[in-house]
Amino acid sequence: MLARLFVLLQYILPRYWLTSIVYRIARIRQRAIKDFLIARFIRLYDVDTDEVKLDVPGDFATFNDFFIRELKDAARPVDKESGSIVAPADGTVSYAGTITAHTIFQAKGLDYSLDDLLATDLQEARSYMDGSFATIYLAPYNYHRVHSPIDGEIVAARYVPGDLFSVNAATVTNVPGLFRRNERLILHFTTAHGPVALIFVGALNVGSISTPWSGEVRPRKHGVVEMIDLDDGPRTIGKGDLLGWFNMGSTVIVLLPRDTCVWKTELGPDETVKMGEAIGTVTAT
Repeated sequence: MLARLFVLLQYILPRYWLTSIVYRIARIRQRAIKDFLIARFIRLYDVDTDEVKLDVPGDFATFNDFFIRELKDAARPVDKESGSIVAPADGTVSYAGTITAHTIFQAKGLDYSLDDLLATDLQEARSYMDGSFATIYLAPYNYHRVHSPIDGEIVAARYVPGDLFSVNAATVTNVPGLFRRNERLILHFTTAHGPVALIFVGALNVGSISTPWSGEVRPRKHGVVEMIDLDDGPRTIGKGDLLGWFNMGSTVIVLLPRDTCVWKTELGPDETVKMGEAIGTVTAT
């Protein structure tokens, strides 16, 4: 009942206005306010500050800087096994499995299409028909930097304007086509095993999504798909290299072609993962 009420409220409330307010609060530089926000957040979510690279809270100019914090070099070791696919982020698995033709599972009774998710030409979407996908939810307390799950080269980056529904479990199970409705930033790779796509899905209170190529992208509900210029960053990416970050919590989706990978058997709903750990194995070369 409470979950349905939460979802109903999202249809009614001004989602972009609320997200804009959170964006501004998270960037307050007044020391007393930003230190209070950081301290309250750490206590509320029991954040492990021992793994944070900088001193807390003094080395962070704003709450948002703390939210997108870097970790110490040894905090997230990246699996180096040849052929492994690693978790691109800390989070909880919503679902991982096989794409049925062009249909991706969202939750019981709900799914969405590759065409709608990628918002691109049909040939590109066909690359992932009957392929594999993994959806990982980043809660507010998670480490919010996103890294590459595999070695490759980024060949395209696109921003797709959209809505800003929450992406927590209650909303995922009650809002049809949630991930193709929300705004998203899509990175396309070429790899030794075929194409790979990684999708940053925006959400309520996610004030922006940032990558080395796009800079900070603020939410836009309407407009055309924007091609991102890739000349401002390295395009060859190693497994575990930084791809970008969410400014507040959201979701990452990874797509791979048919007969390319096998997910670990324990990679089911509600499984907790950390960036860099192996979540699957490449089966094609």
